[in-house]
Amino acid sequence: MTSYQSDFIELCMRLGVLKFGSFRLKSGRESPYFFNAGLFSSGAAIAAVGRAYGDSIVASDLTFDMLFGPAYKGIPLVTAAAASLAERHGFDLPFAFNRKESKDHGEGGTIVGTPLTGRVLIVDDVITAGTAIRESIDIIRTAGAHPAGVLLALDRQERGSISPLSAVQEVREQFAIPVIAVISLSDLMHHMSAHGRTVELADMQRYRDRYGLKD
Repeated sequence: MTSYQSDFIELCMRLGVLKFGSFRLKSGRESPYFFNAGLFSSGAAIAAVGRAYGDSIVASDLTFDMLFGPAYKGIPLVTAAAASLAERHGFDLPFAFNRKESKDHGEGGTIVGTPLTGRVLIVDDVITAGTAIRESIDIIRTAGAHPAGVLLALDRQERGSISPLSAVQEVREQFAIPVIAVISLSDLMHHMSAHGRTVELADMQRYRDRYGLKD
C-alpha cells in the first residue's frame, strides 16, 4: 500500500468520513464501516482529497483528455482532482460537471465547465448501484465524447444483492472501461492490521466473508 493511500485512510478516519460500528446500508446489510464523502467539508480536507485523487490518477497510467464529476458529490471531487493534477503533477486538464436540472437562461444546458470532448475520466466517491456512473456515461456519449474510466474514493469489494459481481465489476464489464479507487476494502483491512486495530479488522473480515467478492 502506498503512502498516499495510508494518508487518505487516516484523513477519512480523522474527519469522520470513515466510521466503524454497525451501520444499516440501503441494501439492508449491516456493515461494520461507513463511508460518507459529504464530510470532506473544509478547504484543507478537500485539498487533501484532491492530492489523493491526483496521486491515484498518476499511479494508474490512465489515458484521458478531461475530467467529469457527476452532481452532486462529484462536483467538488472533480474540481479538487483537477487542481491537484495541475499544481502537483503538471497536468493542466479541463473539467466539467452536470446540473441535475437543465438551465433555460444564460448559457443554458446541463453541463458546466468545458464542453465534453475526447476521452473523459469520471470522478466520483463510491459506486453503490452504479446509477450515477451509468447516467454519466450516457451524458458523455450523448455529447459525442468517450468514457475513459472511473475514479473512486473507495471500492467496497462486495457482491451485489442479486449478483455475484460488485457494482464496480458490473461497470467494468458492461462498459469495458477501467474503474480505479484510491483505496479498496483490502487496503483498509491492511491498514487496520498494520495499526493494530484488531476489533475493526475482525468485524470487516466477518463482513467480507459473508458479502465479499469470491476468489
